Amino acid sequence: GTAVSAFSLHPQLAADTHVVGELALARVLLMNDARFPWLVLVPRRAGLVEFLDLDADDAVALAAEARACALALRRLYQPDKFNVAALGNVVAQFHLHVVARFRSDARWPQPVWGAPPALPYTHTQAATRLAELRAELRIEAP
Repeated sequence: GTAVSAFSLHPQLAADTHVVGELALARVLLMNDARFPWLVLVPRRAGLVEFLDLDADDAVALAAEARACALALRRLYQPDKFNVAALGNVVAQFHLHVVARFRSDARWPQPVWGAPPALPYTHTQAATRLAELRAELRIEAP
């Protein structure tokens, strides 16, 4: 992989999320939308725009981390479906969405993207969900 020294999180991603913590490659974020258990993985590499900008080892590592996140979401929330995607049309910095979906959710069967307004977590809801996710992913609070 390339150096991590120049990595910085895009301000829009920072504004829209809570930090869950760090996996070996990616920073794991929780989208601040209580309608969906929605994680965002951001590889700590400078200058990434597309999945194909990851080197081969990092691409494999990201796939494994995305799978680990989906498994954690499955164990915690038993969703009906996962939506996993990298869009990047608004925020160019490469990031991968892993969204747990339910037939009963506010957007089913439509995608979650471009569906404002988000329903922000309360402080208590966010604290609970972050603690659950950190325990399940075995990562420490930042």
